[in-house]
Amino acid sequence: MKSRRMFWQIVEKIEALIDSGKYPPGSRLPPERELAETFNVSRPTIREAIIALEVRERVDVKTSSGVYVLKNPQKAESEVKVSAFELTQARALVEGEAAALAAASITEQELADLEATLVAMEKGINPEKADREFHVIISKATRNNAVSLAVEKFWKLRDSEPEIVNVYKNVCSRSDSDRLEEHRKIYTALKNHDSAEARQAMHYHFNRLINTLFEISEAKALEEVRKQSTQTRDLYSLNHLVD
Repeated sequence: MKSRRMFWQIVEKIEALIDSGKYPPGSRLPPERELAETFNVSRPTIREAIIALEVRERVDVKTSSGVYVLKNPQKAESEVKVSAFELTQARALVEGEAAALAAASITEQELADLEATLVAMEKGINPEKADREFHVIISKATRNNAVSLAVEKFWKLRDSEPEIVNVYKNVCSRSDSDRLEEHRKIYTALKNHDSAEARQAMHYHFNRLINTLFEISEAKALEEVRKQSTQTRDLYSLNHLVD
């Protein structure tokens, strides 16, 4: 058990060095003997650590060549860019079905928790937090862990990608009353255990969101065109010759 704990400590130390840039992707780790000396452990412990790192897809062991650092699969996943439009469409597809599932299995306590988020939004008590809780409660009411996990990941994207954060901030700031009313309709459908109505109400909610995204995107594009036109006009204007 002590040996097992020891090699996991070495795994964590080597991963930390990889993440810090000491051993970047594509580089080769020092030889087994050197690593054993660096960490003051036996070579068998280093071998166990390397095996664990290979299983975790942090390194690639090449016979007669060495141990090479791989790109962190989690970082590679985070580098995939998702637009606000893509996120909203995905949320509509998944959360529409989540609402339909939840309508059949939602409990009285979950309905009470949903109603509390509506009250918070109506009173302006941290409405963004209430919005998130509303959708998360519904996802958990499906009794499907995969659906719940998907919704959690959608919210993580919504709250971590700067572009999406800014776009959604503009959407929510101009439509608090619409959002609240749409949430109420979803809540009513869930309370009535009406799956079809719950799905439709959720789709209506996201349809309004994506249409607002289009409006914001179009307004931004028009502003950019005006800006470029003004710059061009200033560059080639002959007003200074005719004044």
